[in-house]
Amino acid sequence: MAEEEKKVEEAAAAAAAEEEKAADEAAKAEEVSETDALKAKVKELEETVADLKDKALREAAETENYKKRLRQEKENAVKYANESLIRDLLDPLDNFSRAIEASESSKDFDTIKTGVVMVEDQLHTILKNNWGLEAYSPEGEDFDPADMEACMMKEMDGIDKETVLQVFMKGYKLHGKVIRAAKVMVGKPKSN
Repeated sequence: MAEEEKKVEEAAAAAAAEEEKAADEAAKAEEVSETDALKAKVKELEETVADLKDKALREAAETENYKKRLRQEKENAVKYANESLIRDLLDPLDNFSRAIEASESSKDFDTIKTGVVMVEDQLHTILKNNWGLEAYSPEGEDFDPADMEACMMKEMDGIDKETVLQVFMKGYKLHGKVIRAAKVMVGKPKSN
């Protein structure tokens, strides 16, 4: 019986070894399967990263192109901002040229003066109606340092506050904002 017990033990040991071997193989197969799954996941993530990098590069390029386009549009807007003004001034410029030509062949100074006055009126009308430019000449008005620049002061009897006596240069306002103050002589009350 000892021999039979020995055989049973050997068979049990062999069965246990077989089970252990099968378990090891199953564990190895599971490890291989996990490794394959991890490799597949890594590959998938690498593809996702590559796609995101590509999208980021494309968006950066689009943004840079957009900035360049905006910069070019701004440069053109500045470069041609005065185009309408220049176009409006071409007719009066031509009229001045005609007046100069007429002055060379004619000695009728009254007619030439009338032509020059008409061109000046044309200029003022264009600048006022199309561009909002207004000239002002404050002679006889109260002195206002916000709109006027005193070039001379003169003490006088008979006035009780500073008054514009003479305008040396007209002032100009663009849409109500002073862009050139009138240059004036101011009369001020005599101090006692």
